[in-house]
This record gives sequence, C-alpha cells and structure tokens, in this order.
Amino acid sequence: MLAGLAAFGALGAAGCTRVASASGKYGGDLLERLRAQGVVRLGIAGEVPFGYIDRDGKLTGEAPELARVIFERLGVDRVQPVPTEFGSLIPGLNAQQFDVVAAGMYVTPDRCEQVIFADPDYQMPDAFIVRKGNPLGLRTYADALRRHAKIATGTGYAQIQHAVEAGFKENELVIVPDQVAGLNAVESGRVDLFAATAVTARMVARGSAKAESTKPFVALVDGKPKADGGAFAFRPAETRLRDAFNAELHKLRRAGELYRIVRPFGFTEAEMTTLTAKELCRR
Repeated sequence: MLAGLAAFGALGAAGCTRVASASGKYGGDLLERLRAQGVVRLGIAGEVPFGYIDRDGKLTGEAPELARVIFERLGVDRVQPVPTEFGSLIPGLNAQQFDVVAAGMYVTPDRCEQVIFADPDYQMPDAFIVRKGNPLGLRTYADALRRHAKIATGTGYAQIQHAVEAGFKENELVIVPDQVAGLNAVESGRVDLFAATAVTARMVARGSAKAESTKPFVALVDGKPKADGGAFAFRPAETRLRDAFNAELHKLRRAGELYRIVRPFGFTEAEMTTLTAKELCRR
C-alpha cells in the first residue's frame, strides 16, 4: 500500500497541472474548469476505509467511491488521488495541490474557519483497538483513565480531543501516523489501546490475530455526547462547486444510494446521518 501511495503521489505531482481557484465573488468557477479538463484531484490520507490506495494500486475507500459517483453526475469523468498526511489535507487544499478533500474529514468549528464543507455523508462513534480478549476491560475513555491505560491515536484525529476531555493530558497520548501504526503499537504491547472511529477500528482489527475492536461508543465533550460527522471539504471561494456537490449528495441519500455505496467499506445504517455542515460548524 505504501508503494502505491508513493506512486500515486508522484502522479499527483507530475501528471496534472494545477487548477487555479477563481474569485469567490460569484462562488468560483472550479466546477466549470473541472468539467473542461475531465478530472478532479482528490486529497486522501491513506486511511482505511475512508480513502486509500489498495494492494493493487487502485484508489478506493468510502469517500473516493462516493466522489466518483457524484462528480460523474456533475460532468467530471475521472478522479485522481493525491495522497498526503492527514494534517496536510487542509493546507494542501488551500495551496491548490488538489481540488477537494475526500478523506472522511470530521466537520469541526476550527476547520470551518479554513475550508467549506459539504453536508456530512456519515456520522461516527468511537471505538478502540485493544489486545485480544480486552484484558484491561477498556470500553470508554473513562475506563482507560481509571486503568491508567496508555493510549495511542492518529495525527489530527478527533480522538485526541475526546481523550483530553476525559481527563488525559495531551502529552500523555502516543500520536502515530495512521491506523496501521496504531494496530502495530497495540499488537506489540507499546500501548494498551488505539482510539479511532468505530469503522476504522473494525476494519483494521478484523484481520489481526493479536488485537480486536471494542463496541462503538459516543465520546463526551463538555459533558455531552458528541456526534461527529465526516464530509468533503472545498476551498472557501468554491461555493458553487460545494453546493452542486451537496445537491447530488442529497439525491443519493434520498434514493438510498449513499448507503449502498459506503456499505462495502464497513459502514452500517446506524452511521448514516441527516446532520448538516452548518450544525457541526456551530458546535
């Protein structure tokens, strides 16, 4: 998979010219430019199951497969991956290294100050990857705090905030590059758990002989259950593209097609949502 990422990274750098973003006065003209060139560049972070390059070198994941369908409806025939680290997605988008973030990114108030989001295509509770049998009985952040468990999570993950809200100090957390590194840390005994989205934990741990995923749970933030929603992100000037994308997303949801597209990647009906970006940007 890493070789595939490198190969596609080189393609992203050399195989497509940069598409300039127009003035936001009329909502931008990026959609028209994408239709003219016939390809849209997707920023991905190599995270299963949201957006990644598989063993055969193919771009796949919940967000890229959904993007394929929506952009085809918008008159853009091809999608091209531009792999990067999760923490570089928003800077890369705003630097025009790619056209849209297709990485299952959570909508948060801080991010809403830097980009504009489509409405979420899913909502997600947390889960842990723990050693087989869950010997410490870790089912929530409160359990982990009580048992003085050593926690790992990913770069830029919302689970950092969730753990801190539960009472952990941020410098106590082990931050790893991705979910594969998190699984390895649990399997090797370097940490007691890896905190991630429920679907990530399920997908990554299912092939492990040494680790398993816990049941999903909703984290508490400011003492209240926090519903996180993931969505596509666009440059702030490109409201016309975002609105056109949203219109097609809502059509897919109403027709039941959205769930059909994401189901192969481990999503369940419980993780479908009617949350809006506007709601989540205000929280």
